Amino acid sequence: MSLINTPVQPFKVNAFHNGKFVEITEANWKGKWSVVIFMPAAFTFNCPTEIEDAADNYAEFQKTGAEVYIVTTDTHFSHKVWHETSPAVGKARFPLVGDPTHQLTRAFGVHIEEAGLALRGTFVIDPDGVIKTLEIHDNAIARDVAETLRKLKAAQYVASHPNEVCPAKWKEGDKTIAPSLDLVGKI
Repeated sequence: MSLINTPVQPFKVNAFHNGKFVEITEANWKGKWSVVIFMPAAFTFNCPTEIEDAADNYAEFQKTGAEVYIVTTDTHFSHKVWHETSPAVGKARFPLVGDPTHQLTRAFGVHIEEAGLALRGTFVIDPDGVIKTLEIHDNAIARDVAETLRKLKAAQYVASHPNEVCPAKWKEGDKTIAPSLDLVGKI
């Protein structure tokens, strides 16, 4: 069963965020757009590059009204040390969420049982707490946050323009399509 258009299930985890330990629940993902980025574990090779990419684009996420959450299967204590010791991770101004019990990785379908780690999963969640996009792939392949931003903006656009769809490679400001019977077979 796909998670698309399903609500985020209740959860409670801890995160390291701007020098403090904070509790994160599904309530944090309601009332605004959220981008949840799962990574296998702290202190790995590709993960810092992805966090740095997200940090370098964080202002753009904030302009859209979205918050970014990085989730690994480590504890929030590990994330504190990771933030303090990795120059790339140290750029993060968004929550670094610990999921040592694998509550979130299992709920989002990214858990690797035999390894106790997460696959690289990216989820865009709307202000009602409903999953609108998801991407899951092999841990050897790091993501490009520019594509995540594009998907977020497309999800926001169609949420505010329910009679339109965003075509392939749509970017903010591009033309959209108003689906109709007259277009069938003509595009």
